[in-house]
Amino acid sequence: MNEPWPTELRLREGGRTLAIAFDDGARFDLSAEYLRVTSPSAEVQGHSPAERKTVPGKRDVLIISATPVGNYAVRLGFDDMHDTGIFSWTYLRALGAEREARWADYLDELAAKGLTRDPPARR
Repeated sequence: MNEPWPTELRLREGGRTLAIAFDDGARFDLSAEYLRVTSPSAEVQGHSPAERKTVPGKRDVLIISATPVGNYAVRLGFDDMHDTGIFSWTYLRALGAEREARWADYLDELAAKGLTRDPPARR
């Protein structure tokens, strides 16, 4: 089975969206918030499913960098200084294809934990 291969990777809307197209014709516009809260980093995913964290308060986060990692991935840097997630092409393809279900699960987790998408109020 061939792995998905990106044909386009572009930041849009001042870093609010990552547009990605694949060689199989799939195209996705993934929000910075969605990518931040689903980061494949150990900080978010933990080292086991039990350690996975629900990341609140990222509604206004921006992508500030996209750095290639070999031929298989991109490291995204966010304006909250999170930059340890290495997003493989396969993972980005899955995030795009499963966006609605993953986003609904995330919103349910926030609600169940009494958390919000909004960043903390500044004092």
